[in-house]
Amino acid sequence: MRIAVAGGTGLVGRYVVDAAQRSGHDIVILSRSHGVDLRSGRNLDSALDGVEAIVDVTNPGADERNTAMEFFSDIATRLQSGGAAHRVGHIIILSITGLERAPESKYYAAKLRQEHIALAGPVPATVLRATQFHEYAVQMLHRNRRDDVAYVRSMRVRPVAARSVAKVLVQLVGGPPLGRATDLGGPEEADLVALAARFVERYGLAMRVVAVDPDPAVPFGATLPGPDARLEGPTFDEWLESEDAARLVA
Repeated sequence: MRIAVAGGTGLVGRYVVDAAQRSGHDIVILSRSHGVDLRSGRNLDSALDGVEAIVDVTNPGADERNTAMEFFSDIATRLQSGGAAHRVGHIIILSITGLERAPESKYYAAKLRQEHIALAGPVPATVLRATQFHEYAVQMLHRNRRDDVAYVRSMRVRPVAARSVAKVLVQLVGGPPLGRATDLGGPEEADLVALAARFVERYGLAMRVVAVDPDPAVPFGATLPGPDARLEGPTFDEWLESEDAARLVA
């Protein structure tokens, strides 16, 4: 199958590309570094020629997070219209668990809008909501760092490895459109601050982790999956020993 991966050079996108290629699929990467601008639509039409399914794992960069609503809306709309024009049979979108429980979050509102556009479009779609990734704890170490102190917001999470999320996304490509797929989470619940501290300790990083108050726009525990969620390993501690984790050491 010929699959287009929107955001195929990002954290999850690289794993989607790898998993899809290992499964024998032909891959087209939709990203600026591969000549396709999903916001403007530049070269998107030619890139979708012969594509049978699209996996959308796009995420705004640091300079685009303040315009997340426009980012997700523009891309979801272009993928639907471009997909319909090329008779794409299925679009799979990666989203986040618990979006409705954080109505004050502009980012979560933007993800909800993305879901709505995808599910209302002419190309049949599947939305996979997943919890935060194991890698998210590492990202937070660098997002609010001052000298050797990393300020990490307290957050109750049930993290899952980005590679595991990619595996499930590729599995969904081979099945029928589901609308909303079963939510995906990891095997263990934990506090984000504790996970960040464990990463620092495991790799001997020269920084100290300090807990700060939760994001007021995201209620504590809002993104935890429900009891019917699909749970995929590895655990965070198992992931810490992987090459995927080691590559994140700056």
